[in-house]
Order: sequence, then structure tokens, then C-alpha cells
Amino acid sequence: MIQISTKLRGTVVSGLLIAILASEGVAEPAAMPPQVVKIFKARCLRCHGQKMPKAELSLTTLSGVLAGGESGHIVDQDPASSLLWEMIDSGSMPPEGEPPLSKVEKEELWQWLKTSKLADQIQPRQVTTSDVLPVMELRCTVCHGKRLQEGGLDLRSRESILQGGKSGPAVMVGKPQESLILKRIHAGEMPPKRRIVEVSVKVISESETDLITRWIVQGAPKDPPPVLPDSETPDPLVSDEQREFWSFQPPTRPPVPSMRPGSLNNPLDAFILQKLQQAELDFSPVASRETLIRRLYLDLLGILPSPQVVLEFLEDDQPLAYERLVDQVLASPAYGERWGGIWLDLAGYADSEGIQESDPLRPWNYLYRDYVIRSFNADKPYGEFITEQLAGDELVDYSDSSRITEDVFNHLVATGFLRQSSDGTFANITGFVPDRQRYVSSVIQVYSSAILGLTMKCARCHSHKFDPIPQRDYYRLIDVFKGALDVNHWYSPLERGTGRHKPARYLSVMKSTDRDALESHNQALNVEIEQVQKERRSREQIEVTKLQDERISRLPQVLQADVRAMLAIPSSKRTKVQTYLAQRFEDSVKATVAQAEQAVPEFAAYQKEKTAAIQNLEAQRKTPTKIRAMWDTGDPSATYLLARGDYRHPLRRVHAGVPSVLTDGRTQFAAARMPEEAPGTGRRLALARWTVHPKHPLTARVMVNRIWKHHFQDGLVKTLDDFGTMGARPTHGELLDWLAIEFMERGWSVKHIHYLITTSRTYRQVSTVTADHLEKDPENRWLGRMPMRRQEAEMLRDSLLQLANSLSFQPYGPPDEVTSREDGLVTSNAKAGGWRRSIYVLHRRTKMPTLLASFDRPGMSPNCIERTESTVAPQALYLMNNEQVFRWSQLFAERVIREAGEDAAERIRYAYLCAVAREPSADEMQLATRMIRQLTERWSQTEDSGGADKAFANFCHALLNSASFMYVD
Repeated sequence: MIQISTKLRGTVVSGLLIAILASEGVAEPAAMPPQVVKIFKARCLRCHGQKMPKAELSLTTLSGVLAGGESGHIVDQDPASSLLWEMIDSGSMPPEGEPPLSKVEKEELWQWLKTSKLADQIQPRQVTTSDVLPVMELRCTVCHGKRLQEGGLDLRSRESILQGGKSGPAVMVGKPQESLILKRIHAGEMPPKRRIVEVSVKVISESETDLITRWIVQGAPKDPPPVLPDSETPDPLVSDEQREFWSFQPPTRPPVPSMRPGSLNNPLDAFILQKLQQAELDFSPVASRETLIRRLYLDLLGILPSPQVVLEFLEDDQPLAYERLVDQVLASPAYGERWGGIWLDLAGYADSEGIQESDPLRPWNYLYRDYVIRSFNADKPYGEFITEQLAGDELVDYSDSSRITEDVFNHLVATGFLRQSSDGTFANITGFVPDRQRYVSSVIQVYSSAILGLTMKCARCHSHKFDPIPQRDYYRLIDVFKGALDVNHWYSPLERGTGRHKPARYLSVMKSTDRDALESHNQALNVEIEQVQKERRSREQIEVTKLQDERISRLPQVLQADVRAMLAIPSSKRTKVQTYLAQRFEDSVKATVAQAEQAVPEFAAYQKEKTAAIQNLEAQRKTPTKIRAMWDTGDPSATYLLARGDYRHPLRRVHAGVPSVLTDGRTQFAAARMPEEAPGTGRRLALARWTVHPKHPLTARVMVNRIWKHHFQDGLVKTLDDFGTMGARPTHGELLDWLAIEFMERGWSVKHIHYLITTSRTYRQVSTVTADHLEKDPENRWLGRMPMRRQEAEMLRDSLLQLANSLSFQPYGPPDEVTSREDGLVTSNAKAGGWRRSIYVLHRRTKMPTLLASFDRPGMSPNCIERTESTVAPQALYLMNNEQVFRWSQLFAERVIREAGEDAAERIRYAYLCAVAREPSADEMQLATRMIRQLTERWSQTEDSGGADKAFANFCHALLNSASFMYVD
């Protein structure tokens, strides 16, 4: 009897034995003890019974126990290693919320496993091609596969294995001793040990060799035909009942509750007011215009309104003044920088690879950042935005790199969405299959959390513990991406790649207009450089000749002409006499450029000047950009469900698909049609179109919920990345669905949703907390007041720079460098015109600017769905004591003095208008006046001059540390 190894045993999903406490009316398994049957019926059969066994594991019969589940066998020769026992003994099953098995129940199960020798009853199955090919892909195809076929050998299919290469067939069916592949393995020649690190593979294991041997002995059998879903056969792992969960059903537009007379005509307010009235609450009063304009600017633009804009709005007494202001703000270029930054969090944007301390930079990644900003400013339809990011390469023909339109270029850049996660596979030692799988898993996590609002990552090792997401669905989704992310045919994330086994995953593609302009620019530089070099060569010839003539003139007159003639003739063509003269005089009279420079100071200065000129021109040379894209190369290797997510334990092949719970469970996933020249599979394009289909239950809901969160602090569904059964339920479910339908029917316009929200009565409320709020709605779930929020890290830095008149609005292009100082702080570097907005500062994982890091700018791992908001002492200490912040407050003070004039009270009012978009209260004016007067008097006694200006600068510094400035009211 064949022993069942850990590899063959596999794993079962974490949903194994989920709780249950309900029995099914089924016949008792014939060969299981009554006490075991009783335990299974009481604790397990609700999920692992006959009707719809979770994870394809049925515990109703002994044959079901022996068959195991979706991820493999659950019993083993060693009872302690049995997965069934591991899950029960560790307390993983029954799951959270259910009482664990009693000591008596555990003892009965243990005795049964220990004495029954269940593993001996498992019938060994035939080894098929699908068992062998994963081993070949894992160990061999880096040299004998898609990219390279050394020795003419391709080991990716049964047919190519039997055909073999230059040395003949790799396998002799039924004859393992005569099979060349086994001979090479046993001799230690395959894979070559001297190259395993170079190509990032590991030596083939004994169990893998045994598997290949058994396959050959059994006649190299083919695979059985795959079983695919059809319109008649329902999905065996997900029920229609599970699909009835609220977020798995497509949204429908609910009727808008009737508006009370005199209220604003905004449907959002009707939904909010309905809930408020049920809680015996009402809207809070409308906030002042000063509060609204500051709130609007910081929410939509991430910067402060200028004093001039504030005053103009305050003086506009037209009925729709506020609505016009919203339109103006949404049209600002700063909008894309603010809301593009929010999307970059979701994508996990970073300008470096991470993983290792070396943290290499991504030189062209900023192209994706700029694409996102431009897309938000243009209000690109969200459906189109998502489609381009998931499958832009499958939408366009980019086969001719000399003819690339702006549209084609942007489609390729957009796929950078799938390339933002930390990728350590640039090094051979961190480029093995587990490292590659880690990156692929992060891509799935970014897609599922940012777009679908589902927690799918746990399904890598087992079926989802709470949501109806089988482990199979996780690997089906991986197969969708396999054409671009094939762990067996990997691309290096570095610009230059790491050799022919791991070429670079960069596209050397530029817009045709940009390429023409670059070539024209460089050609013009080449002409200038050649002209300078020509002038320099002429001068060098003159100076060298002069020095040689001077040296020759010291020789006897009778020899001078002959020596000059000798120097002008190549050594190979000289006569015997000239050869003799060369031996005697060449070294002493022949001059070099360096010797001429040493002999003539003016010539040395000339050379230095021309060298600097050439270097300056060379520095102006432009290099072609490359796109850090995700593109499909077609013909990927097969995808297998992995036992416990372990790449060494493939179980069965799966085909591309999407989470079944979000479909009808009967429709087969089909690749999309692409341009003829495109080499891809069409799977990601099909995924993209499915994702943005109007009937998709999640995509629109997730996005409008996220927009709502960034205006009201919490989403209508508080768990932004979990719309599943363990996620929060929506506080206003009908409003969420109404917004989702409105979003799609208005052309997926993000700006339209912003306009609806910011013009609503709900958004215009004050943030004042009343006793009624504290009693009836302390968490502000029903939005009877506007939540007050602290400025985010980038918003705070940009506001400080804006007040200091040091903020440059230069957009796009390579990121601004950062510097690590001796005191441990990391700062961003200013350019001509000041510091650029924070979105343009280098986002290096190992070197985050201290100001941004202190105020919770996230490090991406792999992305950030929702930022933490910490309140810790270093934040206040940084703003109070940092030299650069104080210098900005000095520049702020100088600006106020320059723009407000000499009147002390007017300066204070103007400073408040700049920083908090309002005038100071009477108490604030009195306190500020007294502070400035006292500091001025003190410093006037100790300093020669400047005491008043210094005092005002300190007042400005205090204002920048105030809650009024730090918070968005």
C-alpha cells in the first residue's frame, strides 16, 4: 500500500468543519463508529453534508472522509499529522463563535483516527500529465520552456516531452530506466546545480522524481477532460442562498423618500433625513460660508483657499453662489492631485521596490502617477478608468513602437496599477517561485480590496472562512492574470532585467510625438557637441604641433627635416633610416595633449572650458522613457490549486474565472476578443469588462462608498474593503444603492458624485456636538452633524508650504528627491520655484519624509485602503520644534506683513484669513494682540532690532500649531 505523503495529503480549506450545531437527515456512514457519526452530525454536517458540502468535503460517509475536499486529503498515516485532527486540536474548527469540541469528543475522534488506519484505505489514483507538468514548470521550463528551449527541448506539454530535443525524446513511455529526463535528474545534471541561483529554481525533490517515474511507468497518461460550468449545472461550492446576501446582489435604484416642504432638493438629504427622524434627530444648522469654503477646498483640492477667493465668495450674494463655487473647485487642476492621491493609496503606489534594504528605485513609475492625476482631472468615466488599468494592453495595438499614439501610450501606462506592490524578485536570491507568488498574491489583494471590496487573500490557503469564496475561485482569478504574471516565466522588475532568464518587465515605448521630439533634441545636441569637439581637436593639433616643433628645433639642423617627416609617417611604413630616427628621437620630441596643457597654461584653461561645455551639453541629453507596464505575453503555464497555498503541493488544475458568488454560477468565463496583433490571452480584458458591468454587485457600491468616506470620515459601509458577511452593514443601504445606480447612469462620473455630496444639506452642516447628539447618536452614524477631521499628511504639508508662499504648482514629471539628514530626519528637496505638492515627492519605501510619516502617510504593503489617524506626541513636537516648520512660519509672517500692511490688527486678521479662512474671534484677537505685544517688548530689550517681526513670526508659528488650522471643520 502506498504511503500518503504530506504532498499528496494536501490541505483542506479553512472552512473545514465550520460551525454548525445542526444535523441532516442522512444515513449513518457504514464504516464509521456511531460516536464519530454522532459528533459529525452535531457539529459538522451543516457545512459538510450531502446538500452542498463546503470545500467539497462531505463527512456523511466514510468514502467522503477518505476522498477529502477541495484541497486534498484530510487523513494521514500519522494521525497527529492528519489535517482533520490538526484543525480540531488547534481549535480552528469549529470556527469562532462556536463552542469547541469537548474533551470526550476529541478523545473519541483521536482514538478513531489512531486505530482505524484510514490512510491505508485511500486508493492511489493514476498519475496524469497534470501531476507532472507542475514539476516541469517549477524546475525545468526556465531553460526548456516558453522563453528558452535550450537543446531544442520544450517541457511544457506531454507532446513536447515525448518529442524531446536534440538528444532525443525526454521520456520513453513505460521505460523509466531509458528515459533521458530521469537519467539527467539522477545524475544531478538537471536542473544544473551551478545555475540554480542564477535562474532562481531549486533542485528537484525526491518525491517529485518519484512522481515522474510513476507517470512514465503508468504509460504517461493524459489528463481527463476538464469539467466546466454550464447553464444546466449549478456551482457545487456556492449556493443561490449565499448569493442572496445584500452586497452580492446587483444594486437597484430605490425610490427617494419624500422631501419635507422647504428642504433642499437633493435626494441624498431625503435618505439621510429619513434616518435622522427615525432616531428623533434633525439636521444641524448650516455652517458659515467661511467654514464651507475651507472645508470644500481641503476636501476636493487638498489645499487652502486664498484670502482673495474667500473674500470673493463672502461677497457673492447670488442664490447659487455656493453651487458655482463647487463647479469652480471641481474644475481646478489641484483636484486631480488630491483625489488622484487617494487612488494611489488604493493602488499601493511607490517609487521603489521595497522588500530589501537596497530598495531600488522605479525610474519611470511616475508615468502611472501622472496618468491617474490626469484621469481624475478629466473626470474619466470610472468604468473606463478601471478597464484601462486592468487590461489597457489588451485594448490597443502597440506592436509597432514607432507609431504610438497618446491613447495607446496611456492605455499601457494605466496597467501600472497592477505593478505597484513591493517586488523583491529583482535579486536572484529573492526571485524564487515563493517570492513571485507573494507578488502575484499582492496583485490579487490590490484588485479585490480596492475595486471589489472583498477580503480574498485568505482563500489562497483555504476557502474563505466566512464568505462563500472557495479556494478554487482564488486560483481561478490568478489564472486570469497568468498571461502577464506567470511565476514559471518571470520578468524582472528592474529596468535592465537580470539576464535572458528574467528579462525586464518594462516596455520601451514612447508616444511617437515625444520620441520624435527627443530624437530631434538629442540630434541638435550632437551637432553642438561635435562642433565643440571639432574646435577643440583643431586647437589641440595646433598646440601639440607647436610643442613638437619647439622640441625638434633643439636638434641639429641637419636632422630636423628628417625627424619631422618620420613623425608624420606610421611606424609600419617607415624606412630603416626613419625607424632608426624614431628609436633615437621619437620619445623625446613627440608631444601629447597633456604635455601641451602642462606647458601652456592658457591652453589648459581652454581645454577645461571646452570639457565643461561638452559635459553641460551631454547633461542636456534626454533618454527614452520606459513604461512600467503589465502586459500579457499569451500562452501561460497552467494554474493549479495549491494545498495550503504551498507551491510544492499542486492539487488539480483550475481555469480562469471570477468569484462564483458574484455570478449566477452557471456561466463559463470566456476570454475577450482583442486586436489581431495583441499577443495576450484576453482574460484580463474579460475580467475588466465583467468588473464594470452595470449588473456587477460591488464595483459601483465600493467606489461611491469610498467617495462618501473621504467627505464624512466613515463610509456608508464602514469596512471599506469588506462588503462580505463579516463586514459592516450599511448605515444607509438604500442611499448606497441609489448613489451606485446614479454613478453608473451618469456615465461613471466621479465629479458628479462629488457635486451631489458637497451641495447637499448633509454636507453643509456645522460640526458642533450637542447633548442631543451625544445621547441619541454619539458615533454620528445618522449624520446629524458634520464630522470634524484632522488634515491628512499631504494636506498639512501642502498647506504649510502654501501659507509660506513656497508651494510650487508645477505638475507631473519625475518625483522630487528626498534627503536623509544627520539628525535622522528625512526632508524633501525644493526646486526652483519652491517645494512641489506632496504627491510629487519621492515615495520611497525606506525613506519617507519625516513630516509625512509623522502624520500617517502610509507605507504600502501592498496598498492602503484606509489610513490610520494617530495622535501622538511626536506630531506636536515636530510642528513646534522643527527648524523647517519654523522657517515656513517666518515666511508666512513675511507674506502677511507684505500683503496686509502696517496695521497690527489687520495683520492678525489677515493671518487668520489665510490659515483658517475666517477672521479671529474677539477672544482670539485679544489673545494674539497681547502675545505679540509682550514678545515684542521682551525682545526689544534684548535685541538691537527685529523684535516686532520676530514676535509676529512666533504668533504665526502658534497659529500653525492650533487646532483651528490642523482640523477640517
